[in-house]
Amino acid sequence: MEFPFFHGKITRKACEELLCKNGKNGSYLIRESESVEGALCLCVFLTVDEKHNVYNVFHSFEELIYTYRLLTNFIFLSLQTSEGIPEKVFRTLKDLIYNYEKPNQGLVTNLRYPVKKTSFRGPVPPTGACASVSSGGL
Repeated sequence: MEFPFFHGKITRKACEELLCKNGKNGSYLIRESESVEGALCLCVFLTVDEKHNVYNVFHSFEELIYTYRLLTNFIFLSLQTSEGIPEKVFRTLKDLIYNYEKPNQGLVTNLRYPVKKTSFRGPVPPTGACASVSSGGL
């Protein structure tokens, strides 16, 4: 696959570290699923403001990685999004990404910042705690 945001066979943990290191809402990458042969995962970063006091002096943020399963039958692509959102079918990965760059399409946030694969794949330094949210076994 010739997309700079496609990271191939990296672990969920490595994916989370890359997205947390980037740290921007709407950062995303695509990787191969560890649990479903032939499936891909679209992973999206989001920071959630959990709580603040009345004067907005104290903030607590939680970094989350949302993982969506990307299915293909070699003719079209579909993405398993939020429950109740009608399934959309795309002919190309480029079409899928273009659609989800727009707000309110069924993802937790729209896709904004592709996390590009680098040629050097050394260890990623830890950046803190990132929580993972997925639709199971991705």
